[in-house]
Amino acid sequence: MIRPVPSRGVLLAALIATVPLLLGPLAHAQAPAPNPAAQLPPVPVTVVAAAKRDVPILLRNIGAVQAGQTAAIRPRVDGTLEQVLFTEGQEVKRGELIARIDPRPYQAILDQAIGRRAATEASLANARLDLARSTDLARSQFASRQVVDTRAAQVAQLEAQLKSDEASVSAAQVNLDYTSITAPFDGRMGLRSVDPGNVVRFANDNAVIVTISQIKPVVVVFTLPQDSLPAIQDAMARGTLPVTAHTPDDRFVLGQGELITTDSVIDQTTGTIRMKARFPNETTRLWPGQFVNVRLQLEVQKGVVTVPSIAVQRGPQGLFVYTVKEDSTVEIARVEVGQDDGTQAIIRRGLDEGVRVVVAGQSRLRAGARVTINTPGGPPPGAAPPGAAPQTPRPSG
Repeated sequence: MIRPVPSRGVLLAALIATVPLLLGPLAHAQAPAPNPAAQLPPVPVTVVAAAKRDVPILLRNIGAVQAGQTAAIRPRVDGTLEQVLFTEGQEVKRGELIARIDPRPYQAILDQAIGRRAATEASLANARLDLARSTDLARSQFASRQVVDTRAAQVAQLEAQLKSDEASVSAAQVNLDYTSITAPFDGRMGLRSVDPGNVVRFANDNAVIVTISQIKPVVVVFTLPQDSLPAIQDAMARGTLPVTAHTPDDRFVLGQGELITTDSVIDQTTGTIRMKARFPNETTRLWPGQFVNVRLQLEVQKGVVTVPSIAVQRGPQGLFVYTVKEDSTVEIARVEVGQDDGTQAIIRRGLDEGVRVVVAGQSRLRAGARVTINTPGGPPPGAAPPGAAPQTPRPSG
């Protein structure tokens, strides 16, 4: 059977009908892939503009408050504690009488020493007269040279005895003065350990009557890493370094002071060096034995770009922040951070003033994502607006 040959018109029509089918997959393959981030719904975020500020450069650590001076008041002579002339917690001045030991035994010893000195003075005066008479008689050949020498030896002996008696009087006077106990410096009295009527002894190291501490001013001792020592020395060469003491939770400032000095050695076990700062403590908010958070200010950097610390994120390639562009999309900006005190961070490189950075909602972001901006202090991202009725959760399945 002979089949009919298709005509040219039929072949051309079939070819035209086949071309769209062949070009369709190729056209889909060459079309640009849609941006996945652009297809996602906008992410609610909170943004803050980077701003230029004057930021103090601070070094921080924990410190311990110590009294400016501390003295344990002990008896320096034996006797009965006759009077206690202070109240516990009282503020006293230097030289103020605070206690008295029975002075009568020491007054009697002083009187005896004064009497012996007077007797020696009388004997010395008589010996000097005898020496003068013997010397005159020796010139007239009525007395021998031996008598003159004897009289001179007696005078010298009595002069030495007089010096000894004067020393005894001074020692007795000192012991008598020790029966009156005075404050060695301005300070605050602690708790009394011995009551009046008790016998106190100088040889007993435990016989502490009271402890006096100077709390105006006080000092704070703290440590810093040894790597910060060169910067501290350079700052001290420029002037006085201010120090601030805060409560352990950093909520309140307890006092303002200044750095006095650094220790002469570095602790090899910890790699730190001790610092001492003085605080006037006029408000007495710093107390000996108290632990405080110390902030040592090295300098103030003028006009540096800062952002809230929460805006700085850490990734595989280092630190970065999310910045919001004019078209409400975000991009990643690599930054170099200087000081970060937990509240604000100094941006040394990678960010300009006025650029908007994301401070809340970063967990759902990626480069190119679209965002909606919440005002700072408003509801958190994803929260229902104020006054909205709570939504009933959908049943699963």
